[in-house]
Amino acid sequence: MSKKHQKILEQIFQNPVQSSIAWKDIEAMLVSLGAEISEGNGSRVRIALNDVRAVFHRPHPQKETDKGAVVSMRRFLKEANIKC
Repeated sequence: MSKKHQKILEQIFQNPVQSSIAWKDIEAMLVSLGAEISEGNGSRVRIALNDVRAVFHRPHPQKETDKGAVVSMRRFLKEANIKC
């Protein structure tokens, strides 16, 4: 994992929850961890990592992920045994 991806992972687990993380950076970090990402209907994205699956919505029209999605991503990563 690159330093940039490590920084994104740290931002996801940071308290208080940040809402300024670009979704494309989160996706790139997930791919570097070995996640499989597939397109769903509309803005849905299916993610599989370490036998854990989840569906997220890409933010639009803004590029940044909101706090609720960051908390959900944190929960997903914990279930997939990914730690900061």
